[in-house]
Amino acid sequence: MIRPGRRRSAAKSSVTSGDPERELKMSRVGQMPIPFPPQAKVDLQGNTVAVEGPKGKLSHQLPPELTIEQVEGQLRVKRQNDEKRAKSLHGLHRTLIANMVKGVIDGFSKELELSGVGYKAQVSGPRLEMYVGFTHAVVFTAPSGITIEVPKPTQVVVRGVDKQMVGQVAARIRAFAPPEPYKGKGIKYVGEVIRRKAGKAVA
Repeated sequence: MIRPGRRRSAAKSSVTSGDPERELKMSRVGQMPIPFPPQAKVDLQGNTVAVEGPKGKLSHQLPPELTIEQVEGQLRVKRQNDEKRAKSLHGLHRTLIANMVKGVIDGFSKELELSGVGYKAQVSGPRLEMYVGFTHAVVFTAPSGITIEVPKPTQVVVRGVDKQMVGQVAARIRAFAPPEPYKGKGIKYVGEVIRRKAGKAVA
């Protein structure tokens, strides 16, 4: 015999298990049109979207559950049905395509800063050299589509048209010397807050 209280909790869990609020939010994002300025060229070939602008060119393949069309200077991503998977993909891919348009027009950047005595960086073409507490320089070569700048010895800027790639490259650079929690030495994102720990007290 199921107690009344348990029956109510079971009904509640069945409603929230699919996270309808998140699905509704993503669905609303997916329905928003994607404007693109005149300097951006868009080519639609079936479910493949190619966008070209002053900064470069990107392409993206939509899943079968989605379609895309160009109407009056805007792109609209539509889903084939209202099934759960289609709803979850709708907002995601709309956001990815919007980032493509922004990337080829304005580009993306991620800034990092080096903190520590003797910590510094220099760049020559795609080759980044960093001195971050080791006996030798740490060398990182930027992949195609990414440029690295060093405005000053303790600052590194990663730029590119692909937002995901910019984030990945910045994360790889940070991983060479993650900031430690005691003195804060290491490589961190500009604006990143490091939770500090107190050192051991001397008896």
